[in-house]
Amino acid sequence: MKDIKIAFVGNPNCGKTTLFNSYTGANLKTANWPGVTVDVMSGKAKLNGRTFVLTDLPGTYALSSFSEDEKVTADYLFSRDDVIINVVDASNLERNLCLTLQLLIHGKTMVLALNMMDIVKKRGMEIDISRLEELLGIRVIPVSAKKRTGLSELLKATESAKKPQPEIPITKNTEEIYRLIEKIIKEVAISGKKAEFTSKIDKILTHNFWGLPVFFIIMAVVFFLTFTLGDYLKLFFENWLESFIKGTTDLLVSKSIHTMLISLITEGIIPGVGGVLTFLPNITILFLALAFLEDSGYMSSVSYIMDKIMSKAGLSGKAFIPMILGFGCSVPAILATRTLENRKDRIKTIFAVPYMSCSAKLPVYVMLSKLFFEKYEILVAYSMYVIGFLVAILMLLVISKKEKKESNLLIEFPEYRMPDTRTVAIYVWEKVKEYLTKAGTTIFLASVVLWLLLHIGKGGLTNNVAESIGAKMGEILVPIMKPTGLGYWQIIVSLIWGIAAKEAVVSGISVLYGISNISSPVGMGSLLKTLTQSGFGALNAYSMMLFCLLYTPCIASIITASKEIKSRIITLIALAVQLVIAWSVSLIFYQIGRMII
Repeated sequence: MKDIKIAFVGNPNCGKTTLFNSYTGANLKTANWPGVTVDVMSGKAKLNGRTFVLTDLPGTYALSSFSEDEKVTADYLFSRDDVIINVVDASNLERNLCLTLQLLIHGKTMVLALNMMDIVKKRGMEIDISRLEELLGIRVIPVSAKKRTGLSELLKATESAKKPQPEIPITKNTEEIYRLIEKIIKEVAISGKKAEFTSKIDKILTHNFWGLPVFFIIMAVVFFLTFTLGDYLKLFFENWLESFIKGTTDLLVSKSIHTMLISLITEGIIPGVGGVLTFLPNITILFLALAFLEDSGYMSSVSYIMDKIMSKAGLSGKAFIPMILGFGCSVPAILATRTLENRKDRIKTIFAVPYMSCSAKLPVYVMLSKLFFEKYEILVAYSMYVIGFLVAILMLLVISKKEKKESNLLIEFPEYRMPDTRTVAIYVWEKVKEYLTKAGTTIFLASVVLWLLLHIGKGGLTNNVAESIGAKMGEILVPIMKPTGLGYWQIIVSLIWGIAAKEAVVSGISVLYGISNISSPVGMGSLLKTLTQSGFGALNAYSMMLFCLLYTPCIASIITASKEIKSRIITLIALAVQLVIAWSVSLIFYQIGRMII
């Protein structure tokens, strides 16, 4: 039998990606807010011996293709002859039907998937499915992607799907389309109770005054949990790493392995990779908290309360969605700018994303705040997130100058809900897997190369680190970095290594200062003593945190930004601006701090 090709099309946040994941077993990111899917994803499903080739398209409200992701959807639909599964949020049927009627106008072979029927029943609503089928002239299948009901029936319906034969007259007039939708709703839908809980919560979360403070309080709670729970779990990792290093060293010595190879493994690879892995509990807690916020529906409220601030920078609150994603990782955050309507807005937002503290910077904040600000470590680390946010907004205001945009944000407020356990688990596992993969590849290679740079001098291999190529590299930049409080070649080299991946700053310090288990009490004590003796104190530590927050993002982010901006010159300008801002802010802070202290 011939494979059936199916394209999932629907409004943002209608649940089509969750539906796609249910069929294919894929772990694509889903969230209870718009703008998550920004590219075409494909997979396969089988039913009764037949193969279905499924494609998940970016969410769109119309086929007019204003933004990059909407253009992807429109171009795909008009160039292919796939059967369309139009996924609609049954609890918001009136809004979703606008896209449905546009698809009917183009005569596409399609089936309507009434998703979120569990919410419809919960609210006491009723939908006359038979009458809806008659009016639209297509099969209508009730499903719940979250509860995985109606999935087989939906696929079966695509086997016999035909071009629509609607009972109602379909026109291209926009005004007429909305009159038709009103007629359809009157005939097929019986209203139930409204989501009172969502309405009450929204009064606080989207309040003109309280909305922003509540956002910062919620994020403060997130980082409190990241530190307290994360640090408790981190102890197990530290003890394991200590035993692993000792056992590995003893084994290598007993096998009479060359001392330089032992040094590479026990002073380069294990400290570098292990130093990053010990922060995994903190990272996991952070991702878990972000996943709960995303799947609860809160992020749409954040976009709304940020709309007035963003409009002063010539952007809408929609541009803040990619910036929030930047708390997790800059790469998907940069890709998410495709949801914005024009290239200029996308470029400005891409400029701002790196200032949002990604998870890779967290190990740096945890390490330095614990070393020098033990009583206030959570507050100090959290300040980096606030400062990054403020710098991003200020930068947008500067580059936009007098350009302002009227607040015309159109965004859906989804019903607040308890996060889906499966969705949260998939999200956290994917992020943890990325972190582990990075530790086993990028950080591993960075640790090896860094060790080599510290053990190769003019005459070849050397045990005198001060005469190594790595030391000479750092010493060249000491005069430039000294006014910022970072005039130490080891610190400079670790920051350079951080361009590979921000976690490499921690692994670099571990290798550069010869500390095997840097996050353990013994390792932290040894590092603190070494840094203090060299004159590196709390002021220097905070300056370093600021520099890590603001300077050049990782290689993966740079490559992604360059591809999205489609201009090497603009990308280089962005990188130069980031370096200047990082150096200037660290300089100002350190010099003022010296005068005060």
